[in-house]
Amino acid sequence: MRSNYTAKMAASNGGGMEVDAAASPSVMASGVTGSVSVALHPLVILNISDHWIRLRSQEGRIIQVIGALIGKQEGRNIEVMNSFELLFHTAEDRIQIDKEYYYTKEEQFKQVFKDMEFLGWYTTGGLPDQSDIHIHKQVCEIIESPLFLKLNPMTKHTDLPVSVYESVIDIINGEATMLFAELPYTLATEEAERIGVDHVARMTSTGTGENSTVAEHLIAQHSAIKMLHSRVKLILEYVKAVEAGETPTHDALLQCPTLILAPLVKFHLTTRSCVRRTLSVTGYLY
Repeated sequence: MRSNYTAKMAASNGGGMEVDAAASPSVMASGVTGSVSVALHPLVILNISDHWIRLRSQEGRIIQVIGALIGKQEGRNIEVMNSFELLFHTAEDRIQIDKEYYYTKEEQFKQVFKDMEFLGWYTTGGLPDQSDIHIHKQVCEIIESPLFLKLNPMTKHTDLPVSVYESVIDIINGEATMLFAELPYTLATEEAERIGVDHVARMTSTGTGENSTVAEHLIAQHSAIKMLHSRVKLILEYVKAVEAGETPTHDALLQCPTLILAPLVKFHLTTRSCVRRTLSVTGYLY
């Protein structure tokens, strides 16, 4: 795992100097250059958003969520590729992470994502505060110098409401104090992620219910199939009437089923291919 050698001394994993986070009302370090380069996959943002929206719906109120970040690291380059949820409880108004649950999840994700490692943690809310420092110290007991990602789901700005931080140690009033230094990041996307993000963004960014390209295509297909169903039903009723001798035979009308079924064979093959691609994308995202 990475080491952080900034102008302010890097945060240890708890085995070294004692950190007094309460020494300063601010938890943000100033004038600190990030020690690593971060590439963030949109899948992580989608996971966090889903986590927050799901719990808010279940609880009926705004609620903080916490989870782990996983990905790859090569030297100073970190790629945050996925995430999973963490359990926690509150004791004396302080959040305590369920570490046993984390270690269980760690074993599971390493079986699936063997080339990924635990990189840090995420939560939701506004600017970092002392409660985030308290949680960050707990994560520092698991890995050295973890990343911290915070998503603000309530912001009204059009910019991406995600910030990434690393921890540093500064001497304030003679006391060693843990602070956060914000890190710049870039978005790293793959084709499957771009499709998913395009669908979500175009459905929600304007707040007008505007449909994505996928939704528009499905709506058009639904209308066409509905019309086809009514026409086939009408032809079927005619054929049954001819068989029963209730209606005279009309050669032109009897050719209609053949004219309809021939294009449907081609449509079926195209649709089956499209469904396979969609399932492949869905399987990747989830």
